[in-house]
Amino acid sequence: MESEDQVMGDSDVAITNGHSEGLRLDNDDTASESAFHEESEPSVIEDTIALLRVRRGLLPTGCCYDDRMKLHMNADFSPNTHHPEDPRRIHEIFKAFKKMGLVYTGPESELPRIMKDCPTKYMWRIPARPATREEICLAHSPEHLAWVESLDTISTAELRELTRRFDQGRESLYVGSMSYPAALLSVGGAIDTCKCVVTEQVKNAFAVIRPPGHHAEFDQPMGFCFFNNVPVAIRVCQQDYPEQCRKVLVLDWDVHHGNGTQNIFYQDPNVLYISIHVYQNGMFYPGKPPNPMTPDGGIEHCGTGPGLGKNINIGWHDQGMGDGEYMAAFQKIVMPIAKEFNPDLVVISAGFDAAEGDELGGCFVTPACYAHMTHMLMSLADGKVAVCLEGGYNLQAISSSAVAVARTLMGEPPPKLALPKINKEAARTLAKVQAYHAPYWECMRSGIVDVPDVQSLNANRLHDVIRNAQRQVMQSKHGMIPLYIQRELISKSFENQVLVTPNLHNAQKIIVIIHDPPQLLAQLDVIDTTVDAHNSWVVDGVMEYIDWAVSENFGVMDINVPAYVTHEEDIDSYIPEFNEKEIQEQIQSLVCYLWDNFLQLYETDEIILLGVGNAYLGVKVLLINRDCREKIAGIVNFVTGNLRPVKSDTDNELSSWYKENSRVYVAGDHACWSDPDLTRKVHRRRFGTVVRSKMFGLNHMMREHAEEAHEWIKRRVTNAEGDTTEEEKS
Repeated sequence: MESEDQVMGDSDVAITNGHSEGLRLDNDDTASESAFHEESEPSVIEDTIALLRVRRGLLPTGCCYDDRMKLHMNADFSPNTHHPEDPRRIHEIFKAFKKMGLVYTGPESELPRIMKDCPTKYMWRIPARPATREEICLAHSPEHLAWVESLDTISTAELRELTRRFDQGRESLYVGSMSYPAALLSVGGAIDTCKCVVTEQVKNAFAVIRPPGHHAEFDQPMGFCFFNNVPVAIRVCQQDYPEQCRKVLVLDWDVHHGNGTQNIFYQDPNVLYISIHVYQNGMFYPGKPPNPMTPDGGIEHCGTGPGLGKNINIGWHDQGMGDGEYMAAFQKIVMPIAKEFNPDLVVISAGFDAAEGDELGGCFVTPACYAHMTHMLMSLADGKVAVCLEGGYNLQAISSSAVAVARTLMGEPPPKLALPKINKEAARTLAKVQAYHAPYWECMRSGIVDVPDVQSLNANRLHDVIRNAQRQVMQSKHGMIPLYIQRELISKSFENQVLVTPNLHNAQKIIVIIHDPPQLLAQLDVIDTTVDAHNSWVVDGVMEYIDWAVSENFGVMDINVPAYVTHEEDIDSYIPEFNEKEIQEQIQSLVCYLWDNFLQLYETDEIILLGVGNAYLGVKVLLINRDCREKIAGIVNFVTGNLRPVKSDTDNELSSWYKENSRVYVAGDHACWSDPDLTRKVHRRRFGTVVRSKMFGLNHMMREHAEEAHEWIKRRVTNAEGDTTEEEKS
């Protein structure tokens, strides 16, 4: 049975030259853990390591841990719950290592024999020692070092006041009388862990250290961090081993952006910093820096000067990301760029607060995913990988995740991993990251368009070209002409997007088609991903309905709702579709304008609404925002995306009317059919008369149900024989 930690007061220990005096941690299963290889026969172990360097795969995995790092604790001894950056974090990880048999716990006398017979059976202990002033100043200002050092001399009352002042907002830091020596040990542990990997004393290593470091800036502490452990360790290795350690990859998978690490290396061409984090448009911690000239974790910040292209931010739009998103980031961005960079050393800033179960991070990365990411990184730099602990605040999640990483480092294959579908917005983020870094990395250029260069050649976006072509076809076939939208905010957006048949105002029956742009299909060249016109197609299922409507003497108003409105200043090679809010604002403004200025003024009361794709939102906003039921004879919708409920706070009969006067075809693979509860919900009145189609995709659905929809529409209008007005006959 595991014993509880003893209470550790500020005066329990004094650290001198890396050794503890008066340390009282009795009955603690990780107490007084020295690096036991120091107490064993050094000549036997050193000789064994020297022989194993010939075959790096037989070298042991290193592990740096020191109980004294737990002595950094909050000076506020109130009955409040533990601070998230809890001393138990490293205790629980190391306890898990021992429980899983990764760390040797037997008699010291047996260690030389074990190291000789089976050197990879256990992790080889790397001692932690305090970093020197000279080492720390390789990545921090002397003034910053002096401030942290001063914590060693001030009173408990002053420490509490500092904690009260700093442990909020962006600083987010607590201090204690042992914070400075613990921070020195944390940096020193990171340094010697990286050194052991670079000099091949171990094949790879895991530094179980705290306080963490990646938020600490060159000249200030923040975010639970005093010194930035990883940059100091890298600078020491580059200085001491310039031939073996010139180029270094830092992969930071902590859920928070490593602002300090980024800014320290922002102009360094020899350090590639890649951070995968939650960004939330700059709202997620650490947020926007006070100085607007300082880069944050946005994907557009790529480094500067000689370091341009060496800073890669994969900033998720929100929390909730998991294995699918992280594996996609590795496969699409991290590994291709890392291989092109070809580092001499890989350092993982291993925060485990993106792990499933960590409430602060709010993400769902599993231990298996951490194992797979580690395994991929081990294919770089001849396997020289150093893992340095950063954040992670759920003790169970951080322990199981760290064990998965350690097992992989020791040579165990990663466990089987079933990947869920990637979040669509996350996929767009990865596409944007690729576009931002295409100028700097050959592997990122495939399929990326240099928009400024293309625009200089008088190029047009294809959706504008297609709509112009549609206009010409419909004008030639049916005499349709553009309807000018006299509203400043949307007139430019919908230029040529609304086409009408001649004499629409005199038509006895009208069909208003609100639809998405045509579908584009292309077969890319497998060599260079170029697109040839003869290998591309435009699929427009709406045209068949227009032809039919004209043949049945309907007046037609064709409304093409573009997924994006072209702006001359656009330079992004990939632009996502409008989000829900933007789509609704555009469509509502348009359909209400068309109703107020045209449709409601016409004499006919036999108007059919046909909604296709996401644009069928226009049907909903028209019904809710205008009293138009008396003039509408029926509604047909084709849906593959969100189902739109039609419900009004002022018209209690609207949902019932919609149910009785609509036909809503929903794709056979729609999510609503996968859950019985959802299926029951979509048959409620506010969703209309829902019909499950056996087809997938808008164009297939429209073709499959064309005859059925045509007959239904004809039954909804009294003028079913196709009579025309006297003016039309003339």
